[in-house]
Amino acid sequence: MIGGSIAIGLKRYVKPCPVILGLDRNANSLSAAKQQQVIDRVSQSPGPELLQADIVFLCTPVLQMEVVAASIAPFLKSGAIITDVGSTKSWLAPRMKSLLPPHVRYIGGHPMAGREKSGYSAADGNLFRDKWYLLCPDLDTDTQALQLIRALAESLGAKVDVMDSVRHDQCAAVISHTPHIAAAAMVNLLDCYPDPQTSLKLAGGGFRDTTRIASSDADMWADVCISNAPAILGSLQAYQGVLANLSAAVEQADRAAIRAFFASAKVHRDSLLEQLDNNK
Repeated sequence: MIGGSIAIGLKRYVKPCPVILGLDRNANSLSAAKQQQVIDRVSQSPGPELLQADIVFLCTPVLQMEVVAASIAPFLKSGAIITDVGSTKSWLAPRMKSLLPPHVRYIGGHPMAGREKSGYSAADGNLFRDKWYLLCPDLDTDTQALQLIRALAESLGAKVDVMDSVRHDQCAAVISHTPHIAAAAMVNLLDCYPDPQTSLKLAGGGFRDTTRIASSDADMWADVCISNAPAILGSLQAYQGVLANLSAAVEQADRAAIRAFFASAKVHRDSLLEQLDNNK
């Protein structure tokens, strides 16, 4: 979905229109993108056609990127720019640099946009509009390559920020990774009760809205949890502490503490919504 959205956006908004090679194991996705004139050439495996690529976007689950990087490395020309859209950076960046040949330039990237759906059928050329697109260079990053990827991200309508990998992973753990885990846990919580189907039948908008992202791709999120384990574990421990404090307040019928819990959350979320509205 992310790769397809990037391709659609590049075709729609970048001038002169780039020539795009789509590389995917899914022949149906390639066929659909080719038929819609989103991509110009197709391939299901790396080969000499990659020698013409100036820029390569890696859009697979994080743990698969090692395999993909190793497979495309022999076909990358000197000066080519390789970037990715992975949700974690500290784990990935050193592995990418060790696998890719020294004559290419690597820029770690993460578009903070997505949906609970996956695959090319869910792709949207406006997916990144007004969303953050984070770039995570290091001391060896080629400045010209960084500026080019920034320009392409901005052409997709994204807001671009640059930060180091550790800070990125800590932020992502709190505002993206842990919420996905919490949504999945809420759905799985139904199985802890004797009649989950009745509970699900009675569920309304609150349950649906809270758990929407639990429909996300399981392979992608398994990779995220493994590759960002330190930051996610820290965030989960803090989350458990918040729940433990609330549990204690409920057990003690401490209405003031319970009310403070919800009031604080409302203030923070209302402030967040106001910031988002102001940034539009």
